[in-house]
Amino acid sequence: MTDRKIALALLVHATGYHGASWLHPSTDPASSTSIEWYRDTALLAERGLFDLFFIADTPAARTTQLEAYSRFPMFMNVFEPITLLSTLAGLTTRIGLGGTASTSFSEPYNIARQFASLDHLSHGRAAWNVVTSANDFAARNFGQDRLAAHGDRYERAREFIEVVQKLWDTWEDDAWIRDRARGQIFDPTKQHPVDHDGKHFKVHGALNIERTPQGQPVIIQAGASDTGRELAAETAEVVFASDSTIESARRSYADLKGRMPRHGRDPDSLKVLAGKPTILADSAQEAEDMYQTLQEMIHPIVGKMRLGMDLETDLSDLSIDEPIPEDRIPRNANLHKAYFDHIVGMIREGLTLRQLYLRYERGHKTFRGTPAQMADHLEEWFTEEACDGFMMTFSLMPGGLAAFVDGVVPLLQQRGLFRSAYQGTTLREHLGLRRPPNRHVSTAGGALAAASSAGVA
Repeated sequence: MTDRKIALALLVHATGYHGASWLHPSTDPASSTSIEWYRDTALLAERGLFDLFFIADTPAARTTQLEAYSRFPMFMNVFEPITLLSTLAGLTTRIGLGGTASTSFSEPYNIARQFASLDHLSHGRAAWNVVTSANDFAARNFGQDRLAAHGDRYERAREFIEVVQKLWDTWEDDAWIRDRARGQIFDPTKQHPVDHDGKHFKVHGALNIERTPQGQPVIIQAGASDTGRELAAETAEVVFASDSTIESARRSYADLKGRMPRHGRDPDSLKVLAGKPTILADSAQEAEDMYQTLQEMIHPIVGKMRLGMDLETDLSDLSIDEPIPEDRIPRNANLHKAYFDHIVGMIREGLTLRQLYLRYERGHKTFRGTPAQMADHLEEWFTEEACDGFMMTFSLMPGGLAAFVDGVVPLLQQRGLFRSAYQGTTLREHLGLRRPPNRHVSTAGGALAAASSAGVA
């Protein structure tokens, strides 16, 4: 038995994580815009005592290679995350609700207000996944020909987070006194307007909603590059990791936690969740057969497109049974550097294009096995300090989630690795993250709290 518990998040894909999931008869191709589907899935995850229900997003539909995207409709027909999560806030009671919002195509005030509202609507269950965006389709929706350089996007993101957190501290916790006898609804001395004049943002004003139940919503990040890791070490409370082996995950975990002290942060104020694409079945062979069936459903045009998307080049004219020529490899990445480097490494193994797209899983490796094997696998990663928990994704939904809730969760509970009931009501309580004090309120020692939602004291 151990006091340390596994954290579990669910990355939600309407039909499943696998690129061919919508073709499988167990899924509903119309589920991506069905609030009933999301309601039932969120309630299923809540029954499984998951910490977080998470929605990824990009603010764009693809407008090129439509033949490929018609066979792999990634982000082509999806709800806007804050709208969806706000609805789910009224349909669930305990599970955390996290969503993606880009620092490249938003303003700090809008994001601060939206996630503060979600935190109030959900009684303290909101989380913001900070992304800089990684496709030019989104850039073109916002008056840009292409994304800014990788380093520039992260520089903007750092300042963006700073402004958002200042806005979240506009009001002290007890500012809204609602005193009818005195005829005063808030204490004017407890408002602290933001006065920020930086390289990317100039903001002078106050957030028009009281401080949230969590103090500040939880900050999530997923950057795998060195720049992304540094930003996470400085500001994040949850990080989604994508290592495919326990050895690389342990190195990444130690590296990320090791960066935190120089930012004045306790490593325990950050939870690292390892991504786990999963197929569960009654036998390992059955799970493997399910995986291979899905792999065989991937159309070659989709395989080329997905690989080319992260390699940042067009592969559509190449033969799938030949290696990618060296001269077709871009010199560097501007979108997902970790994915780019992984593909380049595989190319240099001499694999054919078909072998590449069948093997490539964006840094992950799909687990195929029984619930007992899955429980053993998660226990090993957790106890060997490769992570603090897992971002679960299932190749087929909602069947994969149901198999996990009914088959894996009870085994983790029996081993003392996972909760048997929610102990608190907020996402911070689920994750064991402290509620940050308002930066404008003196601590017991008299110093101003330099606290942020990342838990910096």
